[in-house]
Amino acid sequence: MTVSATVTPPALTLQRLDLAHVAAGDPDASRGHDALVRRGAVPDPSVRDAVRVTLADVHARGDAAVRDANAAVGGGRPDGRLVLDTADLIAARDALDPRIRRALDHAIEHVRRFAENQRPVSTTTVIAPGIEIERRWGALASVGAYVPGGSAAYPSSLVMTVVPAQVAGVERIVVASPAGRDGALDPVLLGAAGLLGVDAFVVAGGAQAVGALAYGLPEAGVAPVHRIVGPGNAWVTAAKIEVCGVVGIDLPAGPSEGMVLAAPPADPVRVAADLITQAEHGPDSPAILVTTDPTFADQVERAVAARLAGAARRDILAAALRDHGRIVLAPSFDAAIAFVNAYAPEHLSVDVEPLEATVARLRNAGSIFVGRWAPESAGDYATGANHVLPTGGLARSSGALAVETFGKFSQVQRIDQAGLASIRETIATLAESEGLLAHRDAVEIRFEEPA
Repeated sequence: MTVSATVTPPALTLQRLDLAHVAAGDPDASRGHDALVRRGAVPDPSVRDAVRVTLADVHARGDAAVRDANAAVGGGRPDGRLVLDTADLIAARDALDPRIRRALDHAIEHVRRFAENQRPVSTTTVIAPGIEIERRWGALASVGAYVPGGSAAYPSSLVMTVVPAQVAGVERIVVASPAGRDGALDPVLLGAAGLLGVDAFVVAGGAQAVGALAYGLPEAGVAPVHRIVGPGNAWVTAAKIEVCGVVGIDLPAGPSEGMVLAAPPADPVRVAADLITQAEHGPDSPAILVTTDPTFADQVERAVAARLAGAARRDILAAALRDHGRIVLAPSFDAAIAFVNAYAPEHLSVDVEPLEATVARLRNAGSIFVGRWAPESAGDYATGANHVLPTGGLARSSGALAVETFGKFSQVQRIDQAGLASIRETIATLAESEGLLAHRDAVEIRFEEPA
């Protein structure tokens, strides 16, 4: 009998980027740096092309096209029903395990409390005597919230998208989420929808779900919404980009990202746990440590490998860390902060000294977790901060999903005769300089004597 020796897999090593090499002009290091900071959230063009075909079909054929897409790629119910009844959601709410219901209620309470402090207010400005401009806030009439589902359902994302909409005062909220491969929907996700009393629940995923929200489901009686929000995969993101213009969207969202800015006296084991938390989002999720201390980087890397060995979902974690895990070594604290701001991560954990002085210098991040007692998972579920965040570097120009996303401002201009007289010459001069004489005449006619 031949006895095979046990082969121990090699320990995980994270790719490294040394910013000192970037500063020195090393071409490989510069390419690695640029690939990180110049990434984007927009999916591959081939995905967008395929999504465009699906959306055109949904636009043309409505409910039937969504059913066909569900049958082809998954996400639908076995009976083909696209919209759940209110009774289904209430039954799921009432069937929730008491412990889960308490957790959902707790999360909803915190998200609502934070959202209520965000509600914009209308303002009025007197520009000059007789000229008054009101900036009037109003909630959208309807929104669609895409919530990932299927094999990995996220009730927390339903809470994060629906609660701010309710606080804003949105009249109609439609949720779309796919069923699993067996056609079943996650009972906790349905229970959360029942707790929040959403107006409609569309059973579909991917591009066809976004199409259903944007174009409506005439047979099922679901009208188009005015804005679509929520996280999703590349197909969802591409579809949101394509329908933007027909409806509003929050922003395109690529794979979830996490970055940890840490150095001694931070605990390398705790930092490793934070990196693994980020990798758990999916095999395409970046998890990056930025530090000024090479020895600390080695300690974190060993701690990651040790924790990974016994982790649940090890295959997903290993794929994410192998392909998208990074250790960025900075020659100075200033260089570390500059890199963080250039990368603009979705999630940023900060565990350095001086702590608050460092946080004050961090300009670009979707959500910042400050200190050793602030893990990313706290914000994902329970602090009340929203976890629908900009990715792909969009944190340079965009922020978290918030109450403002679910409404808009209108400008209301009130002008009397004296007010118009005070700007009459300015209007005429500028209109004439642009060759728009009808604009000038619309003012002048108001001052002419009646015939």
